[in-house]
Order: sequence, then C-alpha cells, then structure tokens
Amino acid sequence: MKKFPVIETKRLILSQLEEGDIPLIVEYLQDKVFSELTSNIPYPYTEKDAEFWLKISNEAFENKAGFTFAIRNKEHRIIGAIGLHDRGDDKAELGYWLAVPFWNKGYVTEAASAVVEFGFKELGFNKIFATHFFHNPSSGRIMQKIGMEQEAILKQHLKKDGKYFDIPMYSIFRNK
Repeated sequence: MKKFPVIETKRLILSQLEEGDIPLIVEYLQDKVFSELTSNIPYPYTEKDAEFWLKISNEAFENKAGFTFAIRNKEHRIIGAIGLHDRGDDKAELGYWLAVPFWNKGYVTEAASAVVEFGFKELGFNKIFATHFFHNPSSGRIMQKIGMEQEAILKQHLKKDGKYFDIPMYSIFRNK
C-alpha cells in the first residue's frame, strides 16, 4: 500500500495524521487522564511529544508495520487517534485515544469497528488484539462492543511510574 488509506464511517473520517493536527493533539493530551489511562502518553504532553509521535507513525506506515489514523469528524477536525500495528505472525495490536469532549458518543466504537474490518479485509490479519488498564473499564467495553473477547489477564505486564500492572487482553479473529 503506497498511499495511506482513508476510511469513512457514518460520522467519521479516519485518515493519516498531519502536521497541522499537532496543536490540537497537544491541547487534547494535556488532560492528565490520558497519562493515567494509557501506557504510552506522557504528562505533560508537549509539542515535541506530538512531533515524535507523528514521525514514528509515518515511519511505521512506510515500513509496513502499522497504521495510525486520525479520528476526524466530518468537518475534518481531529478528535482522537486509532492505530493498528503489525506484531508479526498475522496479528496486529489495536490502540486508541479520544479527546475528552467527545467521550461517550460511540466514536471510538465506530472507528474501531472500521479499523478492525480494514485489518482483516485489506491487510489479511488473522487476529487483532488490544489491552487496557483495569482502571479504564470503558476501554474494555469498547473492545467487547466490537466483538472482541477477553483472552487473558497478562500478569504484571506493564510497568508505569514504577508500578507493575496486570492487564486484560482482548482479541478478535478473522474467522470467528
């Protein structure tokens, strides 16, 4: 795939991250909740963090290792991001975040359903999996809504701020 794909859903446009998205990304990710609920979003979140993320997202696409989509409303304004990253052996990891003003509107569920379908139909993955912190049960509910089932509890799988966390892993397979 030479050109980054664009996926349209009923309410969203999923497209490549752009430099012009950086100011809103930085603004959205200033909320400490993102650092508390994810394993890889620092607090405070700086412009350098956003520039680095944009760079590694573009490199992942160029290296055929992943897709990081901006989640945009129909006015093309970024409201979050969702990624699908190749972990080898025909499987990929799904991850996402959404700006707080857009929570509880079903946007991530809508975007995740479309990205999972893309992963199976266009990229040929057999398995797509995702994890979340236990203190972020909303993320687990999104996984369940898109058809994922809890596969395991990964014991002391993530270390953050000097603490080890058990995390549930959810999966969905191409041929359910």
